[in-house]
Amino acid sequence: MNLAEWLVRTARRVPDAPALLSGETVVATYCEFARNAARIGGFLRAHHKVEPGDRVAIFMKNSTAYLELLYGIWFAGAVAVPINAKLHPREAAFIVEDSGSKVLFVSGADALRLSLPSTCTVHDLEAEPAFDAESKALAAPEPRAPDDLAWLFYTSGTTGKPKGVMLTNANLHAMTYAYFVDVDDVLAEDAAVYAAPLSHGAGLYNFMHVLRGSRHVVPLSAGFDAMELCALAPRLGSVTLFAAPTMISRWLAAARQSGYSGEGLRTITYGGGPMYLADIEAAVAQFGPRFVQIYGQGECPMTITSLPRADIEDRAQPRWRERLASVGPAQSCVSVRVVDADGTELPAGEIGEIVVSGAPVMKGYWNNPEATAHSIRDGWLWTGDMGTLDEDGYLTLRDRSKDVIISGGTNIYPREVEEALLMHPAVSEVSVVGRPSSEWGEEVVAFIVASSKEPPSPDELDAHCRSLIAGFKRPRDYIFETALPKNNYGKVLKTELRARVSHSV
Repeated sequence: MNLAEWLVRTARRVPDAPALLSGETVVATYCEFARNAARIGGFLRAHHKVEPGDRVAIFMKNSTAYLELLYGIWFAGAVAVPINAKLHPREAAFIVEDSGSKVLFVSGADALRLSLPSTCTVHDLEAEPAFDAESKALAAPEPRAPDDLAWLFYTSGTTGKPKGVMLTNANLHAMTYAYFVDVDDVLAEDAAVYAAPLSHGAGLYNFMHVLRGSRHVVPLSAGFDAMELCALAPRLGSVTLFAAPTMISRWLAAARQSGYSGEGLRTITYGGGPMYLADIEAAVAQFGPRFVQIYGQGECPMTITSLPRADIEDRAQPRWRERLASVGPAQSCVSVRVVDADGTELPAGEIGEIVVSGAPVMKGYWNNPEATAHSIRDGWLWTGDMGTLDEDGYLTLRDRSKDVIISGGTNIYPREVEEALLMHPAVSEVSVVGRPSSEWGEEVVAFIVASSKEPPSPDELDAHCRSLIAGFKRPRDYIFETALPKNNYGKVLKTELRARVSHSV
């Protein structure tokens, strides 16, 4: 079934309900949202000769028009290729060319015209709307099969070129239904605020809010502004939000400064990177029991595990700290295992690679059968993440398999060291990597952003680490930085940090 059918059904049920908001201003009801999407679909068909299965890319900042474009693309039976607006035009051009996109929607990004293939038409919304008064709306969404592509998601590409993850209608249906079961309910009065990029996790969470007829809100900043959210949430009420852990940390700092304590918030779903124990404890203390954690990948969008708010706020459970440091049990639509290099399932508590199977797992990588065969084996997606499962089925992430440090023949997992260092009050951010060592093979190095003008001494940090973790795991060097290098998705670039320490040897 075409994903645009959900919008059509909601528009029939609640045509006058507010659908799209810019800040606090309603710019479209559900009837208008659906009509505009149908006209965009008709415009793509008539003016750009877009046929079912063709790819149409979007390289724009968040806006209400972005959501109309997505549903217009699906109305026409095409495949949406959302591109992170923070990427360099050359990076975006690679995605456009690799995907074979027939049309690219931009908003004032004329520089892209210089490096795009001639087979792609650039449509600049600042110069021309997505449809005109003469555009004939499609009568209904183009019929699509469950296995037809709907969303071509490009990985972040911190090493090498990004790969196109093929997400089908069935993949996205499963993700949406699992949200209601495993993450949170959605209410008609909710306001889904898109502070993170619509090209990624935040955009994937539009579907459940369309189904329930909730409001879709793009902040006036078109992105994440912590102080703006502190002011906007109480005025909107019943706000739900997807946020990366780095966003929550920045929001927490702004909330402490302004005295904001979560008014107007209903649910903050976080994922997309490591949320350290100290950070989530502080966030719950400031905002209240409004948090749900999800663990997923583009290859299994938002749907590997979830840690519900009941677990996050529970302090009576004897192992509540362990659970709070985990990413929760498997979501209802997938099976999750921890395995060794041969694929043999490991006992509870042993560290191995996380593999997952189920309805949300991608169809494969676009035009890359070798990468697909490497990642999907016998029906299981090998995530590249290392973790442990406990006896109750709670999964705890350790690290990416490539991030494991082998020192003196012993595996050291950077996340464990990072967790320990973040418990020091003078440490704001930390990233741990391995440095080549003639004596040990590798040794632990910690890059630290201090939370005060006077950073703690190495001796002080050594003593702190020894009080929490085994001595052999402590860093052999502490490098203080004003900021950690991050990609356009807010993830720390450990490859860059490893290169720096390798060059220093």
